[in-house]
Amino acid sequence: MQKIYGSAAEALEGVLFDGMLIAAGGFGLCGIPELLIAAIRDAGTKELTVASNNAGVDDFGLGLLLQTKQVKKMMSSYVGENAEFMRQYLSGELELEFNPQGTLAERMRAGGCGIPGFYTKTGVGTQIAEGKEVKSWNGQDYILEEGIFADLSIVKAWKADDTGNLVFRKTARNFNPPAAMCGKICIVEVEEIVPRGSIDPDHIHLPGIYVHRIIQGEHEKRIEQRTTRKKEEA
Repeated sequence: MQKIYGSAAEALEGVLFDGMLIAAGGFGLCGIPELLIAAIRDAGTKELTVASNNAGVDDFGLGLLLQTKQVKKMMSSYVGENAEFMRQYLSGELELEFNPQGTLAERMRAGGCGIPGFYTKTGVGTQIAEGKEVKSWNGQDYILEEGIFADLSIVKAWKADDTGNLVFRKTARNFNPPAAMCGKICIVEVEEIVPRGSIDPDHIHLPGIYVHRIIQGEHEKRIEQRTTRKKEEA
Protein backbone atom coordinates (compact mmCIF):
# COMPACT_ATOMS: atom_id res chain seq x y z
CA MET A 1 0.00 0.00 0.00
CA GLN A 2 1.36 3.41 -1.00
CA LYS A 3 1.15 5.57 2.13
CA ILE A 4 3.35 8.55 1.24
CA TYR A 5 1.62 11.69 -0.11
CA GLY A 6 3.11 14.90 -1.43
CA SER A 7 1.32 17.38 0.81
CA ALA A 8 -1.18 17.72 3.63
CA ALA A 9 -3.89 18.73 1.16
CA GLU A 10 -3.26 15.63 -0.93
CA ALA A 11 -3.29 13.37 2.12
CA LEU A 12 -6.63 14.81 3.26
CA GLU A 13 -8.28 14.53 -0.16
CA GLY A 14 -11.42 12.41 -0.03
CA VAL A 15 -11.25 12.11 3.76
CA LEU A 16 -12.80 15.30 5.11
CA PHE A 17 -16.52 15.89 5.53
CA ASP A 18 -18.63 18.32 7.53
CA GLY A 19 -19.59 17.16 11.02
CA MET A 20 -16.76 14.65 11.39
CA LEU A 21 -14.93 13.71 14.61
CA ILE A 22 -11.18 14.32 14.50
CA ALA A 23 -8.66 13.08 17.09
CA ALA A 24 -5.60 15.34 17.17
CA GLY A 25 -2.27 14.58 18.83
CA GLY A 26 -0.02 16.99 20.68
CA PHE A 27 0.28 18.69 24.03
CA GLY A 28 0.14 22.47 24.07
CA LEU A 29 2.06 23.33 20.93
CA CYS A 30 4.43 20.37 21.31
CA GLY A 31 4.04 17.61 18.77
CA ILE A 32 0.97 19.05 17.09
CA PRO A 33 0.07 18.19 13.47
CA GLU A 34 0.41 21.83 12.40
CA LEU A 35 0.53 21.16 8.64
CA LEU A 36 -2.62 19.03 8.66
CA ILE A 37 -4.46 21.53 10.85
CA ALA A 38 -3.64 24.33 8.40
CA ALA A 39 -4.80 22.16 5.49
CA ILE A 40 -8.12 21.43 7.22
CA ARG A 41 -8.58 25.16 7.73
CA ASP A 42 -7.91 25.78 4.03
CA ALA A 43 -10.33 23.01 3.05
CA GLY A 44 -13.12 24.81 4.94
CA THR A 45 -14.53 21.66 6.54
CA LYS A 46 -16.98 22.74 9.25
CA GLU A 47 -19.10 21.56 12.19
CA LEU A 48 -16.10 19.61 13.46
CA THR A 49 -15.83 17.82 16.77
CA VAL A 50 -12.18 17.68 17.83
CA ALA A 51 -10.77 15.43 20.55
CA SER A 52 -7.48 16.94 21.68
CA ASN A 53 -5.77 17.61 24.99
CA ASN A 54 -6.04 21.34 24.33
CA ALA A 55 -7.00 23.81 21.61
CA GLY A 56 -3.72 25.47 20.69
CA VAL A 57 -3.31 29.23 20.93
CA ASP A 58 -5.18 32.02 19.19
CA ASP A 59 -3.12 32.04 16.00
CA PHE A 60 -1.55 28.59 15.86
CA GLY A 61 -2.47 24.93 16.15
CA LEU A 62 -6.15 24.16 16.61
CA GLY A 63 -6.65 27.84 17.33
CA LEU A 64 -6.62 28.32 13.55
CA LEU A 65 -9.80 26.24 13.24
CA LEU A 66 -11.41 28.19 16.07
CA GLN A 67 -10.60 31.48 14.33
CA THR A 68 -12.55 30.35 11.27
CA LYS A 69 -15.33 28.83 13.42
CA GLN A 70 -14.93 25.41 11.84
CA VAL A 71 -15.10 23.66 15.24
CA LYS A 72 -18.48 22.92 16.78
CA LYS A 73 -17.28 20.97 19.82
CA MET A 74 -14.03 20.35 21.69
CA MET A 75 -13.32 17.25 23.79
CA SER A 76 -10.37 18.45 25.86
CA SER A 77 -8.52 18.50 29.16
CA TYR A 78 -6.91 21.93 29.19
CA VAL A 79 -8.33 24.95 27.39
CA GLY A 80 -6.18 27.83 28.63
CA GLU A 81 -3.91 30.00 26.45
CA ASN A 82 -6.67 30.64 23.91
CA ALA A 83 -8.78 33.79 24.24
CA GLU A 84 -10.92 32.97 21.20
CA PHE A 85 -11.78 29.58 22.68
CA MET A 86 -12.89 31.29 25.88
CA ARG A 87 -14.93 33.86 23.98
CA GLN A 88 -16.74 31.28 21.87
CA TYR A 89 -17.43 28.99 24.83
CA LEU A 90 -18.75 31.76 27.11
CA SER A 91 -20.97 33.09 24.32
CA GLY A 92 -22.45 29.65 23.63
CA GLU A 93 -20.88 29.33 20.18
CA LEU A 94 -18.71 26.36 21.11
CA GLU A 95 -19.54 23.12 22.94
CA LEU A 96 -17.03 21.75 25.42
CA GLU A 97 -16.73 18.25 26.88
CA PHE A 98 -14.15 18.31 29.66
CA ASN A 99 -12.09 15.16 30.24
CA PRO A 100 -9.41 14.48 32.83
CA GLN A 101 -6.14 14.09 30.94
CA GLY A 102 -5.63 10.42 31.72
CA THR A 103 -9.25 9.65 30.92
CA LEU A 104 -9.00 11.38 27.53
CA ALA A 105 -5.83 9.47 26.64
CA GLU A 106 -7.41 6.18 27.73
CA ARG A 107 -10.62 6.91 25.79
CA MET A 108 -8.49 7.28 22.64
CA ARG A 109 -6.43 4.18 23.38
CA ALA A 110 -9.58 2.18 24.16
CA GLY A 111 -11.13 3.19 20.85
CA GLY A 112 -7.98 2.10 19.06
CA CYS A 113 -8.19 -1.30 20.76
CA GLY A 114 -11.87 -1.75 19.95
CA ILE A 115 -12.95 -1.27 23.57
CA PRO A 116 -16.31 0.57 23.70
CA GLY A 117 -16.04 1.61 27.34
CA PHE A 118 -14.18 1.24 30.63
CA TYR A 119 -14.66 2.11 34.29
CA THR A 120 -12.44 4.56 36.18
CA LYS A 121 -12.39 6.19 39.61
CA THR A 122 -11.26 9.49 38.13
CA GLY A 123 -14.09 12.02 38.31
CA VAL A 124 -16.28 10.13 40.76
CA GLY A 125 -18.32 12.59 42.82
CA THR A 126 -17.60 15.52 40.48
CA GLN A 127 -19.33 17.13 37.50
CA ILE A 128 -17.41 14.72 35.30
CA ALA A 129 -19.59 11.90 36.64
CA GLU A 130 -22.94 13.56 35.92
CA GLY A 131 -25.15 11.38 33.75
CA LYS A 132 -22.67 8.49 33.64
CA GLU A 133 -23.20 4.94 34.82
CA VAL A 134 -21.65 4.14 38.21
CA LYS A 135 -20.59 0.68 39.41
CA SER A 136 -19.01 -0.35 42.70
CA TRP A 137 -16.19 -2.83 43.24
CA ASN A 138 -14.78 -3.61 46.67
CA GLY A 139 -16.58 -0.61 48.14
CA GLN A 140 -15.22 1.84 45.55
CA ASP A 141 -17.30 3.65 42.92
CA TYR A 142 -16.23 3.80 39.29
CA ILE A 143 -17.78 5.70 36.37
CA LEU A 144 -18.21 4.43 32.85
CA GLU A 145 -16.28 6.28 30.16
CA GLU A 146 -16.72 5.58 26.45
CA GLY A 147 -13.92 4.87 24.00
CA ILE A 148 -13.36 7.43 21.27
CA PHE A 149 -13.82 6.19 17.71
CA ALA A 150 -12.77 9.08 15.47
CA ASP A 151 -13.43 9.49 11.77
CA LEU A 152 -9.90 10.83 11.35
CA SER A 153 -6.70 10.94 13.38
CA ILE A 154 -4.11 13.65 12.69
CA VAL A 155 -0.76 13.24 14.42
CA LYS A 156 2.84 14.43 14.34
CA ALA A 157 5.84 12.09 14.55
CA TRP A 158 9.57 12.53 14.22
CA LYS A 159 10.34 9.69 11.81
CA ALA A 160 8.44 7.19 9.74
CA ASP A 161 9.35 4.53 7.24
CA ASP A 162 7.26 4.00 4.13
CA THR A 163 5.08 1.42 5.90
CA GLY A 164 4.09 3.93 8.60
CA ASN A 165 6.14 2.66 11.53
CA LEU A 166 6.54 5.74 13.74
CA VAL A 167 9.10 7.19 16.12
CA PHE A 168 8.09 10.13 18.33
CA ARG A 169 10.66 12.46 19.85
CA LYS A 170 10.66 13.21 23.57
CA THR A 171 7.62 15.18 24.80
CA ALA A 172 5.88 14.78 21.42
CA ARG A 173 5.26 11.20 22.51
CA ASN A 174 2.25 12.36 24.51
CA PHE A 175 -1.23 12.17 23.02
CA ASN A 176 0.01 11.27 19.55
CA PRO A 177 0.10 7.44 19.91
CA PRO A 178 -3.41 7.06 21.40
CA ALA A 179 -4.81 9.68 19.02
CA ALA A 180 -3.33 7.79 16.07
CA MET A 181 -4.86 4.54 17.25
CA CYS A 182 -8.49 5.63 17.48
CA GLY A 183 -9.12 6.98 13.98
CA LYS A 184 -10.75 5.07 11.14
CA ILE A 185 -8.14 6.84 9.00
CA CYS A 186 -4.83 8.03 10.47
CA ILE A 187 -2.75 10.67 8.69
CA VAL A 188 0.71 11.43 10.05
CA GLU A 189 3.07 14.32 9.33
CA VAL A 190 6.74 13.67 10.01
CA GLU A 191 10.07 15.45 9.83
CA GLU A 192 11.79 12.59 8.04
CA ILE A 193 10.82 9.50 6.07
CA VAL A 194 13.51 6.83 6.26
CA PRO A 195 14.00 3.60 4.30
CA ARG A 196 12.08 0.52 5.30
CA GLY A 197 14.05 -1.58 7.77
CA SER A 198 16.24 1.30 8.96
CA ILE A 199 14.33 1.78 12.24
CA ASP A 200 15.31 -0.64 14.98
CA PRO A 201 12.12 -2.56 15.81
CA ASP A 202 12.74 -1.88 19.51
CA HIS A 203 12.64 1.86 18.78
CA ILE A 204 9.25 1.88 17.03
CA HIS A 205 6.67 3.63 19.20
CA LEU A 206 3.64 2.93 16.99
CA PRO A 207 3.44 0.20 14.33
CA GLY A 208 2.45 1.07 10.80
CA ILE A 209 -0.76 -0.98 10.99
CA TYR A 210 -2.41 2.10 12.49
CA VAL A 211 -1.14 4.53 9.83
CA HIS A 212 -2.83 5.07 6.46
CA ARG A 213 -1.18 8.18 5.00
CA ILE A 214 2.12 9.99 5.62
CA ILE A 215 3.48 13.39 4.64
CA GLN A 216 6.89 14.94 5.22
CA GLY A 217 7.27 18.66 5.80
CA GLU A 218 8.93 21.59 7.50
CA HIS A 219 7.60 22.49 10.94
CA GLU A 220 7.62 25.76 12.82
CA LYS A 221 7.68 24.09 16.26
CA ARG A 222 6.50 27.23 18.00
CA ILE A 223 7.12 27.53 21.75
CA GLU A 224 3.92 28.17 23.71
CA GLN A 225 5.47 29.84 26.74
CA ARG A 226 9.01 31.18 26.69
CA THR A 227 10.61 32.25 29.97
CA THR A 228 14.08 33.82 29.96
CA ARG A 229 16.20 35.64 32.45
CA LYS A 230 17.87 38.98 31.97
CA LYS A 231 21.46 38.92 30.81
CA GLU A 232 23.78 39.47 33.73
CA GLU A 233 26.03 42.49 33.50
CA ALA A 234 29.73 41.82 33.38
